[in-house]
Amino acid sequence: MSRKDSKGMFAAVLGQLGEENSEENLSRRTSSPHLMKVAAGVRQMQERSDIADKLLRSGEQIIELDPDKIRPSSITDRYDDAYEISAIAEITESMRERGQIVPGLVRPVQGKDGEFQIVYGRRRLAAAKQLGIAFKAAVRELNDEQAVIFQGEENTAREDLSYIEKCAFALAQQEAGYKRDTICASLSTGKSHVSEMIKIASSVDKEILQSIGKAPGIGRGRWQEFSNRYSVEGSLAKAFDLTHKNKFREATSDDRFIMLLETLPAGTNAIKEPAGPAKPSEPKIATKSWAAPDKTVSVRLKDNGKTAVIAVGEAEGSRFAAFIAGQLDDLFEAFRKSTTKQGV
Repeated sequence: MSRKDSKGMFAAVLGQLGEENSEENLSRRTSSPHLMKVAAGVRQMQERSDIADKLLRSGEQIIELDPDKIRPSSITDRYDDAYEISAIAEITESMRERGQIVPGLVRPVQGKDGEFQIVYGRRRLAAAKQLGIAFKAAVRELNDEQAVIFQGEENTAREDLSYIEKCAFALAQQEAGYKRDTICASLSTGKSHVSEMIKIASSVDKEILQSIGKAPGIGRGRWQEFSNRYSVEGSLAKAFDLTHKNKFREATSDDRFIMLLETLPAGTNAIKEPAGPAKPSEPKIATKSWAAPDKTVSVRLKDNGKTAVIAVGEAEGSRFAAFIAGQLDDLFEAFRKSTTKQGV
């Protein structure tokens, strides 16, 4: 293939990236795995280029460093399993095929010439170590407060941390002595929200949080409920007992949360709210969960008899939810036919 033909083919792929459902469109128009791989690579470059653009516009030089000589950040913002080989497989494969597209950010270690500490890009750094290649990074002089703000802002901008990881990140900063303003800036949120996040993370033993994992599909409300139940006398023993069972360890992170929540008692020994006007009794909520055999998708259903809420999580959760949304007409028609047959 000539260079001109190659450039034309690449331009055609780029043009299709801007269309709605471009991946499906490209799949229908061509069966070439090479084109599909090129399209995926270009899309990834477009999605991840914002950080690199900021660094380049600031005039900072991108250098290559030995990943084994870069110190870890002092405040962790993810659970440890986020850096296991399986968790960084996609990043590792991308860097194997196309190199490191987006640089990380490091800062010099004071008093240690030639030594650096990672600010952000830790999964890219882990992938570089696994591949045995140099790590590309911008170098910036930052104090402790600035470094932790940059670290948190980068993850918040990519919406990459789960709610409980943000809570744990806030608590870790407080335990390290950072001021509340710094914690708020690192998470791009207000003081009241940060206080709530720290309260949740500090109310549950770290071993239990680690055993659950990042629980990407579990949000603020459910974690508040979990925190309240965990304060009931006897909850700790029940929780630790469940975490040592095989069915718990083999479940997805979201399902581990649900299993623990359903095990914890909602008794009267929990911290009581001040007395107030009597509240009407809330309807009983029924919950069901399902997970794909390969653990890439989990689905949870909450039904109070009037309203049902379905939450889709795990690595392929977003794509699976989009797929379902595209099939709603057919699904509703199938539902109507099933209820007709049953005489409903």
